[in-house]
Amino acid sequence: MTETVAYAYAALFPVEGLGTALRGVAGVAGAPVRLVPADSGGTPAAAVSSVPAQDFREDALRRHLEHLDWLETVARAHHNVIEVLAAHTTVLPLRLATVYLDDERVEAMLREQTDAFSRALRRLAGHLEWGVKIYVEPPPDPRPTDAPVAAGPADGLSPGRAYLRARRSQRHLRDESYRAAREAAERVAEIGRTMAADHARHRVQQGELAVGAGENVVNDAYLLPREAAAEFRSRILDAVRDLPGVRVDVTGPWAPYSFAVPPGAQPPATDRTP
Repeated sequence: MTETVAYAYAALFPVEGLGTALRGVAGVAGAPVRLVPADSGGTPAAAVSSVPAQDFREDALRRHLEHLDWLETVARAHHNVIEVLAAHTTVLPLRLATVYLDDERVEAMLREQTDAFSRALRRLAGHLEWGVKIYVEPPPDPRPTDAPVAAGPADGLSPGRAYLRARRSQRHLRDESYRAAREAAERVAEIGRTMAADHARHRVQQGELAVGAGENVVNDAYLLPREAAAEFRSRILDAVRDLPGVRVDVTGPWAPYSFAVPPGAQPPATDRTP
């Protein structure tokens, strides 16, 4: 028989029907998900799965975390479980690969942290996370790389001077785009101040994490009441519609990952008045 440990996804307040919703949900390592403790007595519970101990002991886990394919598979399963939970109740997501020796250790952790988990869950109740990313769009290249250099007949410039002038125009457009992005950030922040319960700043996405064209210059998260989400999205997109050279992506809703601080952990860089 394979030795197992308890993989914990999130703390939550149990609600009626949650156990039924979790039936058939495959967690990490394809394992079923259960609630510990599984009662609904008004105290926080944890969603857990039994996973192979050989993969999640400290030394093995350290090796696995260096393999992106393994890490992505675990992260997707972790996220899927939390999204199912968040559709039914308020959740406090735990860090990826949070494991305990067994369910008894999970119960002991819950007893020790009941007050802290309860406060955090009450703060997040009725709220979901939305992301706002601002991108500076790249200006068009002044000349395709495979196009011949030719002076315009109307301006009388040599090919070299014509190209340099196009490059200056390109730099001007890029400078204008950065100014527009700063204006977009200020407008978004003002909307966040009036509508969001909390705000978190994240590192901008670069390299393989970057999605789509352009340079990511703002990567923020907002904690919003469920009923305010449609208005928030609409106001954000309307506010930046007139700004050239800027793209703004509003994503969500997500479980409140950016605002879930497990007891004893350092909070993220949040700011209620961005």
